[in-house]
Amino acid sequence: MNQVADALRLAYRPMVMDDVDEVFALEASVYPHPWSRGNFVDSLASGYSGWVLRDDAGALVGYYLLMKVVDEGHLLNVAVAAPYQHQGLGRYLLDKVGECARGLGLDSILLEVRPSNLRALKVYERYGYTEIGRRKAYYPAHNGQREDAIVMRLPL
Repeated sequence: MNQVADALRLAYRPMVMDDVDEVFALEASVYPHPWSRGNFVDSLASGYSGWVLRDDAGALVGYYLLMKVVDEGHLLNVAVAAPYQHQGLGRYLLDKVGECARGLGLDSILLEVRPSNLRALKVYERYGYTEIGRRKAYYPAHNGQREDAIVMRLPL
């Protein structure tokens, strides 16, 4: 664990269906266009690697979902609860994503991120992800508009 995770005595464990309501609530609290509860249920039912991070009182601090696609991982979703942001836990979860992907024998990790999500872009770039393309009008945006996705890759 990193120093922050150690200091907070955080528990890292696989995501299960019983976690979905809390994961969805955290998702809705940090993203303007959150995944649906069904997206999380479907991801777990499909066997994707989902993991949660909880504090010593059992409160959800963060999570991620990683999908294996042949020899690549696709980081579908990652989030840290607002009170725990800016403490290094996003980087900690990215470390765990990398460990999970290597454990699955994957060569790289792909993700999409909104160009408007400047904070996440900075985190991913500092971590070593590089832009490899764009998906036009990928995300829903305000007022019925669409927003591109920046596709990023991290070789393992």
